[in-house]
Amino acid sequence: MIFGKYINRYYLKNAPLLLLGLAALVLVDFFQLKVPELYRMVINGTNSGEVVVDGQTMAFTMDVLLDKICLPMIWIILAMVFGRFLWRVCFFNAAVRTETDLRNKMFDHSRMLSQEYYQVNKVGNLMSLYTNDLDTIQECFGDGVLMFFDAMLLGLLAIIKMWRMDHLLTLLSLIPMVFLLVVGSGLGKVMVKKWEERQQAFSDLSDFAQESYSGIAVIKAFVKEYKELNAFRKLNRENEDINVTYTRISTLLNIMVTLFVESVICVILGYGGYLVYQGKFNAGQLVEYIGYFSAIVWPIMAVAMLIEKTSRGKASLNRVSELLDAEIHVKDRPGAKEIEHIKGKIEFKNLTFRYPGGEYDVLKNVSFVINPGERVGIVGKTGAGKTTLVDLILRTYNVKDGTLFIDDQDVNDLTIHSVREGCAYVPQDSFLFSDTIERNIGFSFDEADQSQVELAAKMADVHENIIDFKDGYETILGERGVTVSGGQKQRISIARALMKNAPVLILDDSVSAVDTKTERIILDNLKKQTGRTILLIAHRISTVEEMDKIIFLDDGEVKAVGPHTELYASCEEYRKMVDLQKLEEEEERGETNA
Repeated sequence: MIFGKYINRYYLKNAPLLLLGLAALVLVDFFQLKVPELYRMVINGTNSGEVVVDGQTMAFTMDVLLDKICLPMIWIILAMVFGRFLWRVCFFNAAVRTETDLRNKMFDHSRMLSQEYYQVNKVGNLMSLYTNDLDTIQECFGDGVLMFFDAMLLGLLAIIKMWRMDHLLTLLSLIPMVFLLVVGSGLGKVMVKKWEERQQAFSDLSDFAQESYSGIAVIKAFVKEYKELNAFRKLNRENEDINVTYTRISTLLNIMVTLFVESVICVILGYGGYLVYQGKFNAGQLVEYIGYFSAIVWPIMAVAMLIEKTSRGKASLNRVSELLDAEIHVKDRPGAKEIEHIKGKIEFKNLTFRYPGGEYDVLKNVSFVINPGERVGIVGKTGAGKTTLVDLILRTYNVKDGTLFIDDQDVNDLTIHSVREGCAYVPQDSFLFSDTIERNIGFSFDEADQSQVELAAKMADVHENIIDFKDGYETILGERGVTVSGGQKQRISIARALMKNAPVLILDDSVSAVDTKTERIILDNLKKQTGRTILLIAHRISTVEEMDKIIFLDDGEVKAVGPHTELYASCEEYRKMVDLQKLEEEEERGETNA
């Protein structure tokens, strides 16, 4: 059995099932200890021709054999079969329910964790928590309850019966068991540590494999297959070494259990045989005594297995607890209210921002106002803070009070859900799910209207590409959308954002992978989105020069805000950036013509 703040509640929650299983276990153990008595009657009846039944001595006849031994044995077998079926259903059902509920709790907590957590913890490690560690916890919960109570009940009842037959022989039999418990407890502590190392090694292996599969195109392009293979072999060897070490300790524990059990058998045969020779025991009683000890061999084995399972369970529960204990940094403050109808006004007031654990400010004293329905371009050099700016609007990170407002309300006073519900976002790294194109575009809705999906696709200028696919909108995309080109991936992501029809549309460098003609079509369609606030991050000035206003960022600071012509005339850094891009475009055209 394992205990911890995230597992204890399930013992109470599943109490009816566990109690029913415990009752079935008591039934099985009670009848199991009736079997040695029947063995004694058969042996004594065969040797002396008489048996003692319910305190009465009678001749050992066929009728007695059938009525007093065989028939009770049949009922005992039936009762044990029913009891074992019942406790398996109860204990293992409770364990599966616990695993399911714990997995739901983990996933619910995971979705609330901030970006900071996922930047530190890799996907492979997290997935091992949901697979290996939860499987281990489920096994320990179900088997642990069974082994603990079975060892306690069956062992205690058997020892009582052994004690009644002969005190000294029972004491001699239990001495090796005490040594077993002491040694087993010591090995259990070592096994906890080794199991944690084993799970971490598996996580590293899983993470490496997942990352390699995701980047297989890059690996092949750089002809680094053998380098990756050697790195995988190294991790696999480390995983093997740790598993071998753990298996050695586990095997040592099992060997010691066998050694102690066999030593007790030697004691029983030696001293028990002496008691038969002295006439204090008869042959049937010795067989009965051995039957009782055989009954406690399983509890003894169960103790060893329980030590091993508990060791593994504790290690896995510790890893799961780290996830569940992870602090949710970005969350609603008490009293945060819903904003039902966002108009689209966004205001920054002297906002300075530094990433958690960062060494410098990414944004410095940022101040500007975006009015409802405005189309705004955000430009600047790489690393200027453009993506960070929109991440803060989406409440991906926390900001100080009084620095960011939506519709004249402090963003910290609004619920995260309502803020994000009012925004449609196309991230810089367009992510598509392994699902149909239709479901990807209609992701905002449980049941998306086909005509609306097609309209969004047409606005993103990807409809023609989609209908050229064999299955059209029912085409299943590969993992992260690898089965479509970069430009198609971006346009499907834009269609998904347009389909949401939110008051605020944020496009983070979302037309960088399309040609200028397609870009122009998309931008012209965006112009038709009247009443919607649009924020478009771009590296090419030509992409945003027709916007209502442009926010020019440089090194985390807002250098200028205004229309393109105004910025070109008044901001020297902006003018240099525009002229440099024009020069680069002319050079590219010249090389193309040549």
